[in-house]
Amino acid sequence: MLTGAGTSASRLGSPDLGLITLSEMHANASILASLDRSVPLIADADTGFGGPLSVARTVTAYIDSNVAAIHLEDQVVNKRCGHLQSKQLVSGEEFVTRIRAACMARDAAGRDIVIIARTDSLQSLGLDAAIDRLQSAVKAGADVAFLEGILTEEQGKRVCAQLAPTPCLINIVAGGVTPILSAQQASDLGFKIMIWPIMALTAVYNSVQSVMKELKETGLVAADTNGSGGIRDIFNACGMRECADFDARAGGSALGRL
Repeated sequence: MLTGAGTSASRLGSPDLGLITLSEMHANASILASLDRSVPLIADADTGFGGPLSVARTVTAYIDSNVAAIHLEDQVVNKRCGHLQSKQLVSGEEFVTRIRAACMARDAAGRDIVIIARTDSLQSLGLDAAIDRLQSAVKAGADVAFLEGILTEEQGKRVCAQLAPTPCLINIVAGGVTPILSAQQASDLGFKIMIWPIMALTAVYNSVQSVMKELKETGLVAADTNGSGGIRDIFNACGMRECADFDARAGGSALGRL
């Protein structure tokens, strides 16, 4: 999962307040999608970064980077994280135009990508209006419905029931407004897709905070008692053995001993 909040935090060092651009999001998506092509990547495409032509450009760029699915939302271009307050929305008609433009761009590319319609309207317009927006987006060609910022399990159950048979996605964000659910609980409510977009970012944040505190207070960072996380472990996670094997099979010798 490519998160806009995570991309903004990691590439810009900024909160998710609409500062990230298509170029930065696309660059991150390209890297993640190329790491293991057998793992499908769902990528945040924010608002599509403009009008219909900008949405089409966004979709085409993500398709060219082998992204499996994107979600497009109904906030204004100067958007913010879906789990913050006071989000501003475009009209329902403009949201549908974004989705239609995305589907048209997919058709023109002649290649597949899953279009996920996301609405942030629950907070300001209520559940009925949010469901109406998602139903309109599905009629315009969206493959998946995504109600952001669900507050209760009952809301989740209702959106899944009223959007059926269209699959619905639930977004679990640490510290966000949506209840933390297990995969089984989400499935029982009717959700077909579940994402945890800042799971890795949270883990890294907590770990770095811990070791930096240790370094500041003691002057060193003790070795991991489990013996993992050293430089060779990191290189191996990045494919060092596979690189050495490829080099050898091609007739190279430079990577014989690492």
